[in-house]
Amino acid sequence: MAGPLNEVFKAIADPTRREILRLLRHEELRAGEVAAHFDMTKPTMSHHFAVLREAGLVTSRREGQTIWYSLDTTVLEDVLAWSMEMARGAGRKKR
Repeated sequence: MAGPLNEVFKAIADPTRREILRLLRHEELRAGEVAAHFDMTKPTMSHHFAVLREAGLVTSRREGQTIWYSLDTTVLEDVLAWSMEMARGAGRKKR
């Protein structure tokens, strides 16, 4: 899981991308609705969306000229499970 985890950590390391995830946590939004929350160019927003898609954190679908984004919790659940596994092992001493 190291490869996918690296992509996820890269994606969530950026505060803008974390805010995008927060915006998508309750509902699917159009790209323009998400972008309206930020003072960035379209290419910069597109880059953020691409990083989140590559990490598997969001999905997108096209409807005419509109792109809709939604949160994909599958990868987040995997990261949470990995984090819990690491936390359980944190108190154990190596022999």
